[in-house]
Amino acid sequence: MLLIRNGRVIDPASKTDAAMDILIDGEVIKEVGTPGKFSSLKDVQVIDASGLIVAPGFIDMHVHLREPGQESSETIETGTKSAARGGFTAVCCMPNTKPVHDNASITRFIVDKARSVGATRVWPIGAASVESKGEAIAEIAAMKEAGIVAVSDDGKPIATARLARQVMDYCNSLDLPVIEHSEDVSLAAGAVMREGVTSTRLGLRGMPGAAESVCVARDVQIAELTGGRLHVAHLSAKSSLDQVRWAKSRGLRVTCEVTPHHFTLIDEDVQYDSRFKMNPPLASREDREALIAGLADGAVDAIATDHAPHEPAIKDVEFDRAPFGILGFETAIGLTLERLVHTGKISLLRLVELFTTGPARVLGKERKLAVGQPADITLFSTTQEWKYDVKDSPSKSRNSPFDGRTFKGGPMATIVAGKIVYKR
Repeated sequence: MLLIRNGRVIDPASKTDAAMDILIDGEVIKEVGTPGKFSSLKDVQVIDASGLIVAPGFIDMHVHLREPGQESSETIETGTKSAARGGFTAVCCMPNTKPVHDNASITRFIVDKARSVGATRVWPIGAASVESKGEAIAEIAAMKEAGIVAVSDDGKPIATARLARQVMDYCNSLDLPVIEHSEDVSLAAGAVMREGVTSTRLGLRGMPGAAESVCVARDVQIAELTGGRLHVAHLSAKSSLDQVRWAKSRGLRVTCEVTPHHFTLIDEDVQYDSRFKMNPPLASREDREALIAGLADGAVDAIATDHAPHEPAIKDVEFDRAPFGILGFETAIGLTLERLVHTGKISLLRLVELFTTGPARVLGKERKLAVGQPADITLFSTTQEWKYDVKDSPSKSRNSPFDGRTFKGGPMATIVAGKIVYKR
């Protein structure tokens, strides 16, 4: 058995914020009690969580593990090791692999590989359309039976309004969320950063924020038409959030996520450095403040990293030629504490909610610290200083704009199914 003692337990599902001890037996939580309740137990492995937050296991609902097909940038093994180091107990991997994850055989491959080498749980997301080409619906029912938790053509939007309607209608019958990479490709074509004063100064082609919000508006209306579950991935623009707020006010089943890099950085930070190139691009200061407001007031449902590793050979090139994407796992908690908690924008309870019950609700899952629940637990500090050195990461890639940054607070231990998979 494993005993976590002397920690401050924060569990949004039960609104708990109190000193508690947690006893784990095998893969499940055996008991939660007041401090010292289990002091008489013998032969128990103990984690002293004094000064730490003990929370339900964090979920990252938007990641790229690159396997199959792009193993030079990341694998299920290296990616989940990095996720565990970031405090995540479960990750949802996007389908833009090579080949595209659009059938049950690939679902089974991912699930089986994760069981054998994964440090965390892996919940696959299947493609919405065949090869993500936007021409025909993929084998969604078969993929769900094999283990997917959602569908998406991430990396690109669902190509047409007609297909988006068909996918939402079909996923309604399967009770699956549709996760949308919201982008009007005609407005975004050829762009490498957000349109504005900085893109003009740098001489880089920019895409307007409307490239995202136009697509969000389309899909919100289709969600209203179908009653479907729409989740807007990596939302970055104020106008997009306005659309989500409108949808929620109408009672529509529309949710959204925001990444740590979008609530931390802005377009002015780019400066020809490909580590700052991601899609959607870093937005304006006004957009960032709107996202922070949405994270604080509940309009945003989850924080997700969009962990997107690229090997140096393809990422460390001229800005125009580099692929979109940055690493996200290991800096997520540190950035959220730095930008949102230490500044008083959100509470610790809200931070935990954005990483646990928030994404769990979107995915139709449960996350809480209670008897009989899976022993997936994240322990983190709000005070310990540490420096992020990307060279120490288990990830195979190094594309992080936060390399060398010092944080106050971060992940301290990660427990998956009762097993300690990371300890600082």
